[in-house]
Amino acid sequence: MSQRSRVLPGFGLSLGFTLAYLSLIVLIPLSAVFIKSLGVGWEGLWEILSSERILKSLQLSFSTAIVAALINVVFGLLLAWCLVRYTFPGKRIVDALVDLPFALPTAVAGIALTSLYAPTGWIGQYLEPLGIKVAYTPIGITLALIFIGIPFVVRTVQPVLSDFETELEEAASALGANRFQIITKVILPVLFPALLTGFALAFARGVGEYGSVIFIAGNQPFETEIAPLMIISRLEEYDYAGATTIAVVMLVISFAILFVINLVQAWASRRTGRTAR
Repeated sequence: MSQRSRVLPGFGLSLGFTLAYLSLIVLIPLSAVFIKSLGVGWEGLWEILSSERILKSLQLSFSTAIVAALINVVFGLLLAWCLVRYTFPGKRIVDALVDLPFALPTAVAGIALTSLYAPTGWIGQYLEPLGIKVAYTPIGITLALIFIGIPFVVRTVQPVLSDFETELEEAASALGANRFQIITKVILPVLFPALLTGFALAFARGVGEYGSVIFIAGNQPFETEIAPLMIISRLEEYDYAGATTIAVVMLVISFAILFVINLVQAWASRRTGRTAR
C-alpha cells in the first residue's frame, strides 16, 4: 500500500520545531514562574492567598474582565453585523477604527479615558451631578477593558458572518420563521463558537491589562486596586516570590476558565459543523 502523500512533508521535523519553539517562548517561562513561586513555601503561599487585599484585587480583576468581555460580545456582534451586512458612508473608516485599540499604547488610552470620565472631564462633569461616578471606580476599569477588548470580538465574528449563507435566513423565513426565530435558531448557533472565541480573547486580554486601567482605576486598596498592580508593587519591593505567586494564581484561574470555554466551544463547533476562526 502506497503511503498517502502529504501537502507539507516532514511532519516529524515540523512537529519537533513547533514543540521546541513553543517550549522556549511559552512553556519554559511559565515553568520558571511556577518554580519561582515555590520559594515562598506553603506558609507563604497561604499568607498571600489569605490576604484580603490580594483577594479583593483578584476578585476585581476577574469580575471586571468577565463583565467587559460579555458587553463586548453583545456590542461587538452588532458592530460586526453592521460592517458585514450594510453599506454606509464612512464604512472603511469605521472598520479601520475597530483596530485602533491594538495600535494605541494602553497608557495613552488610560489617560484619555481618565480625562474624559474624571469628575472634571468632558463627559464626567455631566455625570457627576447625576451621581454617576465612572473614573476611579470599578465602572471605569470595566470601561477601559471594554475599550481594549472590543476588537477581539469584532475581528473574530466578522469572518464567520462574511461566510454565512444568507440563503439560510431566506429559507427559514420562507418556512414561516419570524425574525426572532431566525436569529436564535439559525444565526446565533453558527456564530456561537466565534462569539466564545472572542469572549475568551477579550477576557484573557482584560485580566492581565495594566496600562489602560492603572490611570482610571485610582488604585484604592480594597476598592479599585487590580491584581496586576499588586504584582508590580511586589516587584518594586523586590519580593519576586510573592509577585510570581500572585501571577501563578491568576494563571491557574485564567487557565481553568479558558479551558472550560474551549470545551464549550469544541462542543458548539461539533454541533454546528463549523470551526470558529
